[in-house]
Amino acid sequence: MDERRDLDVGGTTLAIHLSGPPDAPPVVLLHGLGEQASDWDAVAAALAPEFRVVAPDLRGHGASGRPGEYSYELMAGDVVAALDGLGYGAVRLVGHSMGALVALLIAERHPDRVERLVLEDTVPLDPTPRPPVERPDGPLPFDWPVVPAIRAQIAHPDPVWWADLPRVTAPTLVVGGGPDSHVPQDRLAAAVDVLADARLVTLPVGHHVHRGEPEGFLAALRDVL
Repeated sequence: MDERRDLDVGGTTLAIHLSGPPDAPPVVLLHGLGEQASDWDAVAAALAPEFRVVAPDLRGHGASGRPGEYSYELMAGDVVAALDGLGYGAVRLVGHSMGALVALLIAERHPDRVERLVLEDTVPLDPTPRPPVERPDGPLPFDWPVVPAIRAQIAHPDPVWWADLPRVTAPTLVVGGGPDSHVPQDRLAAAVDVLADARLVTLPVGHHVHRGEPEGFLAALRDVL
């Protein structure tokens, strides 16, 4: 990333990593739980010649603030506030895992702010039980309380997330990781059936598709962007 801007989004500070021509169409990349904007470095480098790439560290992650209060809804609000701060109206919005659900909530609640939507290996209602996790030893590049907060929401998702899928107006690409992913792929297909304008692409490399199959992911991404 070429530049970093720190923005006050009302409840915390978001570190926004920027690259590409300032006057190019903006593409916003939202990372997964425990990651940060640098997880998108290869994707950002590939997109930067054509787009203004905007990659925030979501609250509690990377160089952003660690306010101690975390939810998908708060993160979605942070991103919208950051877009306001940067002067962007509608954007192309790409998210992976946690970041994809944040992106989806933005598209549901602010459909006028999303021109294109890409959801990488996530689904609004995932009934798969997950074992508890313990904090690793040593310093972390994220605030540990974000993990139990987000996992609690995954375990008990708001049914509105699924009910509001028809509110998404942007053409949507859903990218699945196939049978090696912990995300139930049949739920991805079910979401595509509910969304107004969506298609599913499966790249069977597991949950981190943009890392495991970067060329295929970028080809699919460019097709929708």
